[in-house]
Amino acid sequence: ARVCCSKTTVVASGSISMNDYIIPSHNRIPLPQEEDEEERSSGSSYLKWRGKWVPEGEAKALRHVFDHLQDHFGHQRPDPMVRFNSSSSIGDLDLNFTYNIDGQDCNLAYIGIDVCIDLTPKLVHKHGQPTMKGYGKTWVYAYMPEPTWDKIKSYVKVGTGWNVSDEGTGIVHDPNRNLVAIEAKMHYQSEQPKPSFWVISDKVASGSGLSFSRIGSVQEVYEADEQQPSQQHMHRCVGMFAVSLDPSTKSTPVTGVEASLSFTLVSIRTWGTTDHVAPIVHSPRK
Repeated sequence: ARVCCSKTTVVASGSISMNDYIIPSHNRIPLPQEEDEEERSSGSSYLKWRGKWVPEGEAKALRHVFDHLQDHFGHQRPDPMVRFNSSSSIGDLDLNFTYNIDGQDCNLAYIGIDVCIDLTPKLVHKHGQPTMKGYGKTWVYAYMPEPTWDKIKSYVKVGTGWNVSDEGTGIVHDPNRNLVAIEAKMHYQSEQPKPSFWVISDKVASGSGLSFSRIGSVQEVYEADEQQPSQQHMHRCVGMFAVSLDPSTKSTPVTGVEASLSFTLVSIRTWGTTDHVAPIVHSPRK
């Protein structure tokens, strides 16, 4: 089974937070001549990006990763030119990622991964209780090929010194299809920006870009109503994730003790649905 996606895009903007990617408008990969027209703040290291001033390195990383979808992890893709970083050896750590872009190291809080996001309805117990509490609201499954997951773990090891625990991370293996599923958290409370869901809309006339439209949050798509019931499927997409690492307070990289990873879904750009990945319909832990 293949979990693969092609190029897509995410809008980037000023002071970066997950809320910056939830924008109710069309989103399109800029043409080369449009990039040349990006304004530069006189005498400073800031670029005007989507109407806001952004530090130059961050703007480059956003364009590189979100717009052009370079150096992300995926099926049959070359090794991403990105370094995983952590600021400490203990505690719950938010990882950051350094991309080398035209010889310049640019930091960003997110990585892109070719995944399938599972928005299929889940079974309920005979007593009417969900088998996977909070599914589609606080978390979802994201599927990827086993080699993609192994590559991510190897990057964590090289960048932070930690070995990644499949069990601690909550990985579900499907050996028949050579896939793994990760549990991706989602913000859902009113004061938190929910992960945005974008669908491919059309091609730019020149054929050199792609256009996506936001149809709501992932939670809204999963809940589905009469206006968008067709979105409750397995979606081939590029997912953008924030990642944190949770080592034991008694562990150090020197001991080789494993740490777990936690993924938070920020946004997805879907290419459509697929029937080639069998969804998990009940909790594998029960």
